[in-house]
Amino acid sequence: MRLSRSKIELFQRCPRCFWLNVNAKIRQPSGPPFSLNVAVDHLFKNEFDAYRGGGVVPPRLAAAGIDCIPAAHADLSKWRHNFTGVSAVHEPTGLELFGAIEDLLVDRQGLYYVVDYKATAKAGEVSLYAEWQISYKRQVEFYQWLLRRNGLRMADRAWFVYANGIKDDGPFDDVLRFRTTLIPYDGDDSWVEPTIASAHACLAQTAAPDPASNCEYCSYVSKLNSHFDKAALGTVNA
Repeated sequence: MRLSRSKIELFQRCPRCFWLNVNAKIRQPSGPPFSLNVAVDHLFKNEFDAYRGGGVVPPRLAAAGIDCIPAAHADLSKWRHNFTGVSAVHEPTGLELFGAIEDLLVDRQGLYYVVDYKATAKAGEVSLYAEWQISYKRQVEFYQWLLRRNGLRMADRAWFVYANGIKDDGPFDDVLRFRTTLIPYDGDDSWVEPTIASAHACLAQTAAPDPASNCEYCSYVSKLNSHFDKAALGTVNA
């Protein structure tokens, strides 16, 4: 069985929703696509691709004091592809894990760094301090775990290239302007293997686990069931 990084993230948020997603093929409702974020990702990749494989540090990195270049690894295009990504087999469970990275940097000593692009539009400076951003941190740590199992010598440090849309009184003129910050994060992937083992054990259960206390989807279904006449309308399967 192949499990994506997003499936492992789902397990960490709610084992019940994870079990239903993988075993019963019952998925949470999807939100609208973040088309502008995808466009910003594409533009960042174009910017760094222009320096890939050369010896020149991109100006954005040089200005931040980062002495690295975009990595020109032979498998990078596959690792960036959503449906292939970086993959590795977790031998104790036999599960194949995968995830699509956004970019890699490499320093002069051959040490690799995960790069993740983010985009938002908020007042003030961007940061990684919000409680919900734990998923961002787990994301790069999962990538570090995968890449280490593909033979790369990985730094614990990852970089978030975080673009913040500028909302001011200036004219639009069909141009969106951003202020980009490079945020370092020192990851720890020690949680990955025990979490994979727990996810594997969850999938082996014959029935879905109890809902997570803070899962809004499970809470919605529970409230729906309690407010409708089950005999007349049927039970909403959770």
